[in-house]
Amino acid sequence: MDTQEQAKLIAQLAQDPVAFVRGIIGVEPEDWQRKALEAVRDNDRVAIRSGHGIGKTAFLSWLILWWLTTRTPARIACTANTASQLSDILWAEVQKWYRKLPEGFQKVLDVKTDRIDVVGADNFAVARTARRENPEALQGFHSPNMLFLIDEASGVDDLIFEVGEGAMSTEGAKTVMTGNPTRTSGYFYDAFNKVADRWFTMKVASSDSTQVGKNFIEDMKAKYGEESNIFRVRVLGEWPEADDDVIIPMYLLQSAVERKQEAAETTPVVWGLDVARFGSDRTALCKRKGNVVVEPVKTWRNKDLMELCGIILNEYETTRWSERPLEILVDSIGIGAGVVDRLQELDLPARGINVAESSAMRDKYSRLRDELWFSAKEWFETKECSIPEQEELISDLSKPRFKFTSNGKLKVESKDEMRKRGMNSPDLADAFCLTFASNASAAKSGSRYKWNSSLNYPKARWII
Repeated sequence: MDTQEQAKLIAQLAQDPVAFVRGIIGVEPEDWQRKALEAVRDNDRVAIRSGHGIGKTAFLSWLILWWLTTRTPARIACTANTASQLSDILWAEVQKWYRKLPEGFQKVLDVKTDRIDVVGADNFAVARTARRENPEALQGFHSPNMLFLIDEASGVDDLIFEVGEGAMSTEGAKTVMTGNPTRTSGYFYDAFNKVADRWFTMKVASSDSTQVGKNFIEDMKAKYGEESNIFRVRVLGEWPEADDDVIIPMYLLQSAVERKQEAAETTPVVWGLDVARFGSDRTALCKRKGNVVVEPVKTWRNKDLMELCGIILNEYETTRWSERPLEILVDSIGIGAGVVDRLQELDLPARGINVAESSAMRDKYSRLRDELWFSAKEWFETKECSIPEQEELISDLSKPRFKFTSNGKLKVESKDEMRKRGMNSPDLADAFCLTFASNASAAKSGSRYKWNSSLNYPKARWII
């Protein structure tokens, strides 16, 4: 093919991204991907909310390769809420499809870990993590052919968009946002609502993609329920329900997953243990170090008292000394009382917490359980905390609702009330909330340190 024919082909492909994907990359896009590719060609602003596993990252990779190789000059700014989302997921996917390009296309692309250059042209794509403390991810880019790609846009702070708004609004620039619809506020949400007339929008459910197996959808339905926010967001591609009576909104949970915090070495560790014996409920163990839940919450089913105590003893003894808990806070209702006694006999720092007893803050809460749940909410609201990406934990934390009693106190719905709504017991969340009993119980005693003398730990280390 001579130079003139090559130029003609490139000009044709520049107007037909679907033909580029089919003919150059060598893959048949799904229906939603075809529609989305054409939408980017025909619109300056495209926003796509979706469920899991639909092929969104492949779609973004194809856009990058198409844009860089079919026009000049051309620039692409790619950003996401975390560095791993960019380097481990998006850029890895770009490299995968780059290797499928014809040799002639491969030769003109220089693919690095966070940048792609076109040899002999003023074309490049860069990856910049979107962080509130460094909000210039979308700023400073200008080109007659400018493309902004924002992955997991729901988790990107609005400040990033505010700083980059000028560049994104440059004549001829295109912006594409994709992601799970995890929160009902912010720039991504507004694209589908407040300023929807300025965006071409799409919703892609997991069922709309042949890449998502039916087993995944059925498993998610069975584990979390069709009415749960987890199912709405990760399967249906719908916004989470932001009911006024939800204790911990989904967007706070998602932000805590995306936020990577590190606790100081001197920060004490506390464990929360929610005990179940037999049946559908699970025993759950949560380990929190200040503003960080240090690992996914562990669960066990159908363990008797002695076996469970052996499991907790093993957890304690296999934890390095500096990370061992200053307290193991155990729900002491029912079988939990026996667990406390046995763990104390084993010389573990266990303390029973009766969540049904009255709250120290009697003007606001009737029971300690209510106080602990709202303490957990306040922890998330600081926006300086981090939890593992554990769907079961996120689901459990987003389930319970609250109401006001006749005397004006806040009350978290009971497990029986949740079951009537078709919700399982939030065992993982209850274990997490128990870790806040260290503060709550101290307040109830009237002194932050009143009860720690029997444990023989330095008082200064009890600041959690």
